Amino acid sequence: MAKIIGGITTSHIPAIGNAIANESFEDPYWKSFFDGYPPIREWLAKNKPDVVINIYNDHGLGFFLDKMPTFAIGAALEYQSEDEGWGIPALGAFPGAPELSWHIIEGMVADEFDITSCQELAVDHGFVVPMQLFWPGAPNNPDMPLAIPISANTVQHPLPTLNRAYNFGKSLRKAILSYPEDIKVVVLGTGGLSHQLDGERAGFINKEFDRMCMEKIVTDPEALTRISRRELVEKAGAQGTEFLMWMMMRGALGAKVKPLHQNYHIPISNTAAGTMLLECTA
Repeated sequence: MAKIIGGITTSHIPAIGNAIANESFEDPYWKSFFDGYPPIREWLAKNKPDVVINIYNDHGLGFFLDKMPTFAIGAALEYQSEDEGWGIPALGAFPGAPELSWHIIEGMVADEFDITSCQELAVDHGFVVPMQLFWPGAPNNPDMPLAIPISANTVQHPLPTLNRAYNFGKSLRKAILSYPEDIKVVVLGTGGLSHQLDGERAGFINKEFDRMCMEKIVTDPEALTRISRRELVEKAGAQGTEFLMWMMMRGALGAKVKPLHQNYHIPISNTAAGTMLLECTA
């Protein structure tokens, strides 16, 4: 049977992709951010997951405001990263796991989640940057697992609630654990913590709220489900709604997790960047 071994959180801003391309790992602006990743890479190298489920939000490449699914799951043989205009070098295709994808889609639809299934899906920095951070050289890293992208709507209101996101993760967990093959799965919850990129509050970061979220997502994720969408925008900023993808990841891990590593760094491109490694204990 399939096994979920852990969950990882990370920011995915496009500036990180440029910093990776320019090898700015020791640059004073970037060093504290990049220093948060080697322990997670070591854990991944030790545990060698067969599949990575990457929960991200599309930024207008695969979907746009005229057609924005609440939850979309990739079911393709591969996923090609495409240029978004940020100057990030083009990468090769990421190999998919369509058999597991369809098993998840079937299971979650049976669990009454309405899923947009994507047999073709171009992926942007939201998907690609985390892969580069955890598997340097991706998709050509020899330990690169097969990938399943899951895109969540964090842009077009009405957004899913944190409770709906958490329950999505629970349903995702049930579907994965029912897969008959003996494979190891790791789940990524991507996106920044508090940040707002435009408007009167451009540059807004709420360190206290971020720290609370990083604590509660380990010890009491149910408490976070009671945060309304309006409150999330007020306390985390207009783009801080990406936290719902962390909640999707957390729901997939089960009731109890063991925190193995975390890093919090501000500011990276006006974004609070939180990195966590949570190991499943059951």
